[in-house]
Amino acid sequence: MTQNATLERPQTGQSASLELTHALTQTVYREARMLDDENYVDWVKMLADDLLYHMPGIETRYRRDKTDQVNDLTRMAYYNDNLEEIKKRLTRLETGTAWSEDPATRYTHIITNVEVELTEKAGEYRVYSNFYAYRNRNEREEDSLIGNRVDIWREAGASFQLVKRRIILKHNVLLSKNLNIFL
Repeated sequence: MTQNATLERPQTGQSASLELTHALTQTVYREARMLDDENYVDWVKMLADDLLYHMPGIETRYRRDKTDQVNDLTRMAYYNDNLEEIKKRLTRLETGTAWSEDPATRYTHIITNVEVELTEKAGEYRVYSNFYAYRNRNEREEDSLIGNRVDIWREAGASFQLVKRRIILKHNVLLSKNLNIFL
């Protein structure tokens, strides 16, 4: 994987217009619906060829410890994937050997607190959001994942493509039996 050793730190930027904010808010809502419906064929079309999908594992540390657990791509991560790696994960679901998905998991993604900012690159926008993702499988297996995201979305014709996503879970310990969900 040819990626930089660190992610760009989000910089406070100029807010996008109401029209652009609405368009990108609808895009992240549409993405959530596709994930809930397991419509991965259309979801992958929303991903840029140079995608970086990153969810670092964050340790509980004292405030005086200034270790950069979020931006350092060489540290442990639940996801540190490019587009090809995402496609491999999805292909595995189609094989019938993904035991954690038979029977299928039911998902609900709730996206909120969407903010859109302009970036240094024309046609690319920083989108902040919070999420709540609920999973249910079998009779009693339930998981709730809560966190926030910082995305970069790029104009792609009449729509947008996801270029980067940093996902920060707000859990001290991930108690899920597996992580077969995209956030």
